[in-house]
Amino acid sequence: MVQSVGTMALARVGKCCRSLVRDPFKVSFCGVLQPGWIEGCIGAKRHLLSEDVIKLQDFQQRKLAVAHLVTGSKGNYIQLFGQKLRRNELILRDELKLLLHLCQSADDMVIATDAIYRYHAENGNLVYGEFKFGPLFVRLCYELGLESLAAATLTDTNMRGFFNDATSFNITIDMLFTTGSYDKALEVLRTMRAQGIPFNKDTLTLAAGTCFKLNTAESYRICTSLIEEGQTKGQSIPRHAYCFAVALALRQNDIEKAQSLYSRIMSTDSRLCQNLKVMILAMSGAVTDAAAVLSAAMLPKSPSFVKKLEFSQEVVDSLRLRSEGGPHTETVEQIVTHLQRADQVTQQTLDGMLCHTPTGKRKPALVMEERKTSRRTLKSLQSTLLSE
Repeated sequence: MVQSVGTMALARVGKCCRSLVRDPFKVSFCGVLQPGWIEGCIGAKRHLLSEDVIKLQDFQQRKLAVAHLVTGSKGNYIQLFGQKLRRNELILRDELKLLLHLCQSADDMVIATDAIYRYHAENGNLVYGEFKFGPLFVRLCYELGLESLAAATLTDTNMRGFFNDATSFNITIDMLFTTGSYDKALEVLRTMRAQGIPFNKDTLTLAAGTCFKLNTAESYRICTSLIEEGQTKGQSIPRHAYCFAVALALRQNDIEKAQSLYSRIMSTDSRLCQNLKVMILAMSGAVTDAAAVLSAAMLPKSPSFVKKLEFSQEVVDSLRLRSEGGPHTETVEQIVTHLQRADQVTQQTLDGMLCHTPTGKRKPALVMEERKTSRRTLKSLQSTLLSE
């Protein structure tokens, strides 16, 4: 019974998910999704990975599609799966996929965790094919707020080889970062390295962010080592990772290293980079240069729609402190006052600017296919208008 339900549901889920994407109003028939529910889930927490990587919406839509297809059988299916585990029966791939799509609570995850351990023990020497269970399990943990379970499972030596992709590790580190579990995040990062999983751009950003939050001599060493290793290998280092490394160097009072790291950033016109630049100049004693950066950002009588460069109050105060009692005190105060009146000084800290949720890639707008005949007259359209 378990196998038949799983096979039938998974055979149809792709078609149902595509239907949900085309017509989101159909999800109301599932009786699960309420208006704004998905948005609330992904917007409630601040994280370092974009939705393009986490793909929580896609995962939840797929879960809704599966739940819709097996309506009335979900509870029975999970209970039957628990019985199947107790009888030590063989677990098939499609059965496990369906189980992970039907989990809705921490209690369900107890059975799911036992299932993936059993499945890995039975199939550890086999190639699972193109499908990877790791990201599916981790996204489920993300949805249910079970970051500790995800971390414990990834770092368990008995599960080595099950999570053989960077995505599973990245999402887990992101979860731990969000909840402030930075030591655990570093442990997951070490496990990733020990298992030979290549670090990608997201990994470097998460690693640098975690090290920045820990702010210890050891985390500083790890951060700079990862950046330098990536550069040696010719790997493209994300600007966000560089910014974390620069900020950490400043926290460790290593101004020279901060300047060196900042010089490697290709484009420094962003708000975060400009704030870091002022902070570096201020801490290095280059008050005149720091004031010049602030002065260049002043936009006299600019239109309201023109984006103004903002500086953190924290950065401004740092410059004020270092110019106090010097020959440039009055100049700095005048520039800061002007920026404040122009609403170009924000209460957001450097930490807040660094630990932002990226927007991800913008989806391309749908291109209308040009019609050559009129819907009304069925005659050829001579006009350049695409619609009537």
